[in-house]
Amino acid sequence: MHGGAFREPFAVTRSIGVIGVGVMGAAHARLLLHNTPGGRLAGVYDADAQRAASFGVKTFQDPLSLIRSDDIDGIVIASPDSTHADYVLAAIAEGKPVLCEKPIAATAAEALRIIDAEIACGRRLVQVGFMRRFDAGYLDLRRARIDGSLGKTQVLHNVHRNKAAPPWFHGAMVITNAFVHEIDISQWLLNSAVCSAQIFTVGSDGPLMITMQTEHDEVISTEVNMNCGYGYHVHAQLVGSAGTIEMAPPARTLLNQNGSQSFGFPADWIPRFIAAYRDQMHAWVMSHTTGAPVGASAWDGYTTTLIADELVEALAGFKRTTLTLPQRPDFYRD
Repeated sequence: MHGGAFREPFAVTRSIGVIGVGVMGAAHARLLLHNTPGGRLAGVYDADAQRAASFGVKTFQDPLSLIRSDDIDGIVIASPDSTHADYVLAAIAEGKPVLCEKPIAATAAEALRIIDAEIACGRRLVQVGFMRRFDAGYLDLRRARIDGSLGKTQVLHNVHRNKAAPPWFHGAMVITNAFVHEIDISQWLLNSAVCSAQIFTVGSDGPLMITMQTEHDEVISTEVNMNCGYGYHVHAQLVGSAGTIEMAPPARTLLNQNGSQSFGFPADWIPRFIAAYRDQMHAWVMSHTTGAPVGASAWDGYTTTLIADELVEALAGFKRTTLTLPQRPDFYRD
């Protein structure tokens, strides 16, 4: 089925294809193999043919053949960032739902092409993989803001630490590949658009401290540290006029030994957010039966990329930047 025709909603079991099965794509593929009711892994493409074959399902010679296959109902995109926009556009042209890892595109201009294509299609097909929206801790913080128990929201503190950045991770990727999570989750938590930001640096490869202000005068502070040395650590605290709420330690158990109490941090983000990835995948698979969009939309992906682009420019000049976001189209109002 080519040429942009709509596909019928998923049948009882949805056949999903995954493009790119590196670290993140492999995690998505395993969820579809073992832990996604209503969905099954039906096909894989990866530049490493041996790695693709290791999942024991049909492999494709190129991404477009997977996207266009009548055996594939929906697509998960976990390939390199620079390829995302083209594959999302190809999925929209086929009328197929797509879960795209962040960022939705390498630039805001490319992301806008996706917005235009989806609106022209007339159907919400794109979900961006901002899995923190499905994390229990962030959901608790959001509920506390909504129920008003903290009073007026004043400050959101974020911490985003990685044990060590991989060799290919450098420069602006701290913002475009890591901090984009805080851009998205902060606006979602607060239900408030970011309107200004400033970046402070510590040495050439040290942490970034990014402060942002929202349209409702809340302040968002974020430490982004790609080389903290001890493990993967994400934390958030919401400060209101009547109290605060913050995440508990990311552990199921505490070890009491040798006069101290301790818990461990994972080496990377997958163990920390595996439940969120699982719930995101299940919600995405089921959303195209119910017809109700879930998670971050293509518009959310576009505005996040737009902010990231402007912050990259601000980082180069160490200046405060004013952020002006376009008005959300009615098409993307839930």
